[in-house]
Amino acid sequence: MKQTIIAPSILSANFSNMGKDVAEMKTIGADWIHVDVMDGIFVPNITFGFKMISDIRSLSDLLFDVHLMIDEPKRYAERFVKSGADLVSFHIEAERDVEGTIELIKNSGAKCGLVVNPDTDVDSAIPYFEKLDLFLIMSVFPGFGGQKFIDGSLERIARAAALRDRYAPHALIEVDGGVNAENAASIIAAGADVLVAGNAVFGAPDRKAAIRKIRN
Repeated sequence: MKQTIIAPSILSANFSNMGKDVAEMKTIGADWIHVDVMDGIFVPNITFGFKMISDIRSLSDLLFDVHLMIDEPKRYAERFVKSGADLVSFHIEAERDVEGTIELIKNSGAKCGLVVNPDTDVDSAIPYFEKLDLFLIMSVFPGFGGQKFIDGSLERIARAAALRDRYAPHALIEVDGGVNAENAASIIAAGADVLVAGNAVFGAPDRKAAIRKIRN
């Protein structure tokens, strides 16, 4: 059985202590570092940009999983790769040229993921699956950390996993939103390979133990 990938979201880290929080991710057992980029347009919040990613890139050799919650991500995707992103995911709802954006990201040297919001049909990604490295199911509406896992998300995860098995067996299924030690097992059982966890890791008194509980 392959090990579930845990990607703590630094949106829930201490921004005044970001360097230390990023540097310790490997020692506490994280596999990836999830970076939520928000523009205040596609979602009602503003977070990180290119400089923050490039500044923390040298602090960890873990995969940087950059999640673009921005309008028209094609405009900036290549710059995020140059800033240090290993994998760039963008929302199908935010981009008219989905196929062109996938090609741009991959031609820039990064892996590419596609994201769907809770109210977007999972099947809308079918035309793009073969070119994806990752498919991200949002289990909350994007914009803020600390939200509750939306009922019905398990069925969407299972559908995503079935589509992956049919069209792109190499791709990973990632889940972002409300993931914690209490629901992780059911999310994994539904077909998730990668779990994004924010408050469940950074809000825990023992972050290493929190990651172990989520994974197991």
